Amino acid sequence: MYGSIADWRAYATARGNSAPADATDALATAALTRASDYIRLRYTANLLPSYDAVTFTPSGSTLPLTEEAAYIAANLELATPGFFSKTYTEAESKVLTGVGSIKWAVTGNAGGTYAYMPTSSLIDALFEPYVIDRDADGFFFKSIGGQCA
Repeated sequence: MYGSIADWRAYATARGNSAPADATDALATAALTRASDYIRLRYTANLLPSYDAVTFTPSGSTLPLTEEAAYIAANLELATPGFFSKTYTEAESKVLTGVGSIKWAVTGNAGGTYAYMPTSSLIDALFEPYVIDRDADGFFFKSIGGQCA
């Protein structure tokens, strides 16, 4: 688990969110544990090799990156248990675009590596400079004749 219940409560309270302080220790621990799992599986697994997942603290921050992200995620997990472990079906990634002969259109980038995983714009912004983009174009060599090598 990233961080501690006491530090998460202080972090949230400083930002006007008393929910972690008001929650029982059991609920708070469960939320922070689920949040830490999400951060570990989604973001620390993609950290660039030069950054330590436990101690790296970005310039200007007072908390390690993973700890602050876990506190942000824990706020969401406490409010909506299981928020980051939602199971999706492809049918959920579309919107109705027509009525006659009923038409659907895909919304967003349904083909991305993490397209079906709930995200937080704050957590994405925290990690963006420090993680590998699994959907970025890679390098490859192509031989004459169109065969990939």
